Amino acid sequence: MIERSIFSEEHNIFRESVRRFYEEHIIPHHAQWEKDGQVSRNAWKEAGKQGLLCMPIPEEYGGAGADKLYSIIMMEEQARAGTTGPGFGLHSEIVAPYILNYGTEEQKKKYLPKLASGEMIGAIAMTEPGAGSDLQGVKTRAVKDGNEYIINGSKTFITNGFMCDLVIVVTKTDPSAGAKGTTLFLVEAGTPGFEKGRNLDKLGLKAQDTAELFFDDVRVPASNMLGGEGKGFFCLMQELAWERLQIAIGATATMEAVLDETIEYTKNRSAFGKDLIEFQNSRFKLAEQKTQVQIARVFVDKCIEELLKGQLEVATAAMAKYWTSEIENRVIDECLQLHGGYGFMWEYRVARSYADARVQRIYGGTNEIMKELIARSL
Repeated sequence: MIERSIFSEEHNIFRESVRRFYEEHIIPHHAQWEKDGQVSRNAWKEAGKQGLLCMPIPEEYGGAGADKLYSIIMMEEQARAGTTGPGFGLHSEIVAPYILNYGTEEQKKKYLPKLASGEMIGAIAMTEPGAGSDLQGVKTRAVKDGNEYIINGSKTFITNGFMCDLVIVVTKTDPSAGAKGTTLFLVEAGTPGFEKGRNLDKLGLKAQDTAELFFDDVRVPASNMLGGEGKGFFCLMQELAWERLQIAIGATATMEAVLDETIEYTKNRSAFGKDLIEFQNSRFKLAEQKTQVQIARVFVDKCIEELLKGQLEVATAAMAKYWTSEIENRVIDECLQLHGGYGFMWEYRVARSYADARVQRIYGGTNEIMKELIARSL
């Protein structure tokens, strides 16, 4: 197969240590976390202890100042392990960069070291019961009152929401101004009026805490504003391409791992006196999936190169998110079929991946929205 060329030897050594981290500290506990609906805080603290959180954040704020390839390795190894519970990616690669790129010096010094150590868990509250992919439809209000803002509204489907210590809240400070009326605020858990609802029971991602959040006359100082009043939509748009590429990275690594396991399964499972892989249908199905996965890998690696050069375009990121998430669902479906009845059993990786993969076509902007973004570039 085509050899990957984006990683150095240092990156490959780091990958081995990350793989050990997942094997020792995540995989043995994941089944229990699926029952609990959340990951243990000890896992977060261990990740922070090993320097695996917020790696691109500068050292002065508690990070490692590493290039994004280290973060990508972290994402790929989590996908390879089939451990979808820890919301490390959102915490390290979405929440922390918002604070780094748009926060004040005071905000950076206050929050980034705690996020990097795992002392604090971060979330971002965009989606509402009536506003998902269309962020301009957000109804949560933030009204200025002296040196404070009063936040009212609700959010749903918030990753890390149930465990979060800090959440970036997308609000409207001027509903009549459209996108220019959107403002971001940092809200800490325990702030009066900020309540966490139930930990949502989902089709997949069972170990990942996903919650409803409620804001009832939540008062925050103006100093908690992130990026400036009316600048929220601009901040969101700047970061969404990277968020969508992260989905593509996870999707590609997941289908690679599921396909590899399926190939091994067909070599060791027999029917009518011969191994499944000896049947032409099995071989052709596997050949089809191998081809699609290889194409996805090459495209995503090229997108990563563009990202590292600062040249990843919005439409290209949308293509990556849309196409890989669609292919991921098809590949895993075919792999499940090759497992027969065992593929429907939760104890098998392919069953869990089948359930987990479905949301990839929804979050980060639905694939229908991705097609719209691509169409605008035509």
